[in-house]
Amino acid sequence: MTSDNPMSERPRIRARQPGEVVLHSLPPLSLYVHVPWCVRKCPYCDFNSHELRSELPEQDYLDALEADLEQALPQIWGRQIVSVFIGGGTPSLLSGEAMDRMLGLFRAYLNLWPETEITLEANPGTAEAARFKEFASAGVNRLSIGIQSFNDDALKALGRIHDSAQARRAIDMAQQAFDNINLDIMFALPEQTLAQCRLDVETALSYQTQHLSLYHLTLEPNTVFAKYPPKVPDDDLGAEMQDMIAELAEQGGWERYEVSAYARDGYRAVHNVNYWEYGDYLGIGPGAHSKLSFPDRVIRQARLRNPATWMAAAKARDNSHLATDQTVQAADFAFEFMLNALRLKEGVPARYFYERTGQPLSSITPALARARARGLLANDPLRLQATPLGWRFLSDLQAEFFE
Repeated sequence: MTSDNPMSERPRIRARQPGEVVLHSLPPLSLYVHVPWCVRKCPYCDFNSHELRSELPEQDYLDALEADLEQALPQIWGRQIVSVFIGGGTPSLLSGEAMDRMLGLFRAYLNLWPETEITLEANPGTAEAARFKEFASAGVNRLSIGIQSFNDDALKALGRIHDSAQARRAIDMAQQAFDNINLDIMFALPEQTLAQCRLDVETALSYQTQHLSLYHLTLEPNTVFAKYPPKVPDDDLGAEMQDMIAELAEQGGWERYEVSAYARDGYRAVHNVNYWEYGDYLGIGPGAHSKLSFPDRVIRQARLRNPATWMAAAKARDNSHLATDQTVQAADFAFEFMLNALRLKEGVPARYFYERTGQPLSSITPALARARARGLLANDPLRLQATPLGWRFLSDLQAEFFE
């Protein structure tokens, strides 16, 4: 009996060549979908988002999305999809009918379990109770709401289109339609005090949602905030805020399982955990990125960023919608892997390094030894996990693996 699947062949015993990648199994695979439009570009945002200056071109976008997916199928054929994340931009600008068509495409083309986590990002400024219910009816089962703050002055400073009252209404409407909700909250905002940060977090906690993303505002390159930096809390105050947030969330019953992620029991974000465990992901839509593994290599791809250019190129069906398509070099695996895995509080099994990079763990022995000697990495041969000190100084720990 023969098989066309190279993964089914018994591996031959031979010497490994320097820099060679040999994967005997493939990691879990997620799907990311990028919806690039928003009502207004926020000054801190470095994502591929574009202000919507006319009617949203839903049908053209969905036609191009289908063409993009069709061209990607040969690279992922037969693989199980463990999660779907629809991000942006502001995906909640889409109509219920558009969401129904989108998820119908995924069910037709991909191997999706009925219970697969399907997350949609939503902006309180575009929240409608009827639309939330339509998204749920289409198959979305997890909603991530970009609240950022409940303070009106902070929201204005962040350039958000919603106010605190709209934020509260959006959460109320979401809880009528969904059983799995994440709230995004930022801290270390312009002019923010410790008391204001505490009030934001306590308000978020009071809604008893299943997941919270509580993350530090960063001034990213190529943003308005990078060009015109606002006055933000210094590093010491930012660290004090982070410690306070962790204490409040954990007292309230949320487990901090990643640097910025808190979950109730059973509600960790499947999609994000797959990223952090160096799993695979197919990204479709303008500017979307992919990481895909094969028995002999790992590749990274990026789609064209401009929505109109991507739509035209995707519908041409000649792969011209890909801006980059590159093989990951073996020398880059250690830093890529550790950059993600060490963000998880529990770390990852040590065997994942070999399974997902094709490189033996012995290839990073010197870096492991240095990190352990500094007290940043747990001294456990079966697990790659930051110590409490290493988690606090995560950038220092991750840098040990950068070459």
